[in-house]
Amino acid sequence: MIPNITRGSDIGGLMSYLAGGGRHNEHAEQHLVAGDSAIMAMHGYAQLDPATARAIGRSLDTPRLAYGVEITRQVRVEDPETGELLNDRVAADVWHCSLSLRAEEGQLSDEQWGAIAQQFVDRMEFTEASGKAACRWVAVRHGLSTKGNDHIHIAVSLVREDGTKASTHNDFRRAQNLCRDLEREHGLMRLESRDLGMGERGVKPAEQARANRGSGAEVETHRLERAVRAAAIASLDEGEFVRRLRQEGMLIRPRFAAGRDDVIAGYSVALRPTGTERPIWYGGGRLARDLTLPRLRQGWPDNPHAAQVGVDEWRATSKNPWKYRPAAPGREEQAPNPELWKQYTRELSELRAELRQVPVTDRAAWAHVARETAGAFAAWSQRVETAPGPLADTARELSRSAHIRAHQSRPKSAQRGSAAGAAMLLLQTGAARRNTAAEAALFHQLGRLSVALVDAHHAAGDVRRAEQIGSTLRTKLTAIQEQLPVTAPAVAPANDLTAEQQAARRAQQGLAGPSAGSPLPTPITPRRRTSSDSTQGRDTHDRT
Repeated sequence: MIPNITRGSDIGGLMSYLAGGGRHNEHAEQHLVAGDSAIMAMHGYAQLDPATARAIGRSLDTPRLAYGVEITRQVRVEDPETGELLNDRVAADVWHCSLSLRAEEGQLSDEQWGAIAQQFVDRMEFTEASGKAACRWVAVRHGLSTKGNDHIHIAVSLVREDGTKASTHNDFRRAQNLCRDLEREHGLMRLESRDLGMGERGVKPAEQARANRGSGAEVETHRLERAVRAAAIASLDEGEFVRRLRQEGMLIRPRFAAGRDDVIAGYSVALRPTGTERPIWYGGGRLARDLTLPRLRQGWPDNPHAAQVGVDEWRATSKNPWKYRPAAPGREEQAPNPELWKQYTRELSELRAELRQVPVTDRAAWAHVARETAGAFAAWSQRVETAPGPLADTARELSRSAHIRAHQSRPKSAQRGSAAGAAMLLLQTGAARRNTAAEAALFHQLGRLSVALVDAHHAAGDVRRAEQIGSTLRTKLTAIQEQLPVTAPAVAPANDLTAEQQAARRAQQGLAGPSAGSPLPTPITPRRRTSSDSTQGRDTHDRT
């Protein structure tokens, strides 16, 4: 179950949206499944029409209006004249959270969603179960999302019945932990990778909206992630990484350490905008956990020469991200030797053999394998797919196994083989060289690495992650394989697997109701506002 939290100030507008048809007319049979006792007594579980939605919105907002409470949060806004980012405060008295199931989980009943919603708001401390005055809230259900996900929306007024404010401190992490508990309690599908610290960055509504306004094929963060991943794996050092990203048409700029121009602490990337649009910059960590600069450096040599080469390229791009000229062009400008196909195919085979000695509990080592294999598929996609296709999908699925937390990662062993050469070859080879026997052989070895990753997940007990990768290999890679010359199937023979992996492969084959409360709204006596209310009404508990 996936929570998605937003903050706003127009609870009437939110209720009207939830009762309406949705952005793509996907809303159907809109109705309440839970709420505070008074609202449920007045409106019940009947169809949620616009008039009822407006009435519920007014009821939810009554405490804020009666007590004259102002709740705000701090945001960063861009000065339209100077482009400088400034601090500002906006109204934020409405807490909105959607709880969504994955499409393959099917649908729950209204009673199940009602119980989940009640337990969720109780444990988020929005109700009288917190020992404080209750917040007014409702949970709305209106059919499946455009992607087929069963979900509900929970709307909460952050002004309690006695005029005090509900705290939203650390609400994102608390909601994630609560969803994990509710999955276990209600027998929902649990994602083992979440328990293991894996997981990808979510897509924000604004990002999806921009994609819908454009081609709609792919959100910009996914496109940037694939380009960064391909360039990082294909590069021998930091300087080459910068040059390759610019070669792919991306804008890139460094974040220097405070007071320095020779120490780079991080980076941001952006798609080149069209017309008068401004570029939208994303830090590497926003794209994926394993794409921060410190994590990328774990795969490159750590020596003074390589560091200086990187600094030179970062300085060059920082002067003008729009018209960057490489400080020292490298191998990315040269056509690769055709003999490299055999060499890098052999290296992939050797890496696959080395993995037999890697314990399935060595998550850092397997994360490197996932990252490099995903990078090779991403590089291939960059070169031959005009729109996201099976190569891009495979790269994205495999990359999820590389999204471990920073404290769990470590530099890659210098003695272990690498898929970096294959990534470089696939990224630099023109689209004209396709459907060759050499390409098919390389694909075969990449498939074997992917299967090894599946077996490692199974042996480690991460069955859900293994099933997700396995499904992608069966559906996406089959489409690719059909376009290539016939080779041996991309399945690892049993004697290539560790004892744990062989055992895993054999195994693979072989409600609580709503809380009690008064059905009548809490009587609220409006009071007169004083001149000090605007200062006292600030939300001191809010996240900045």
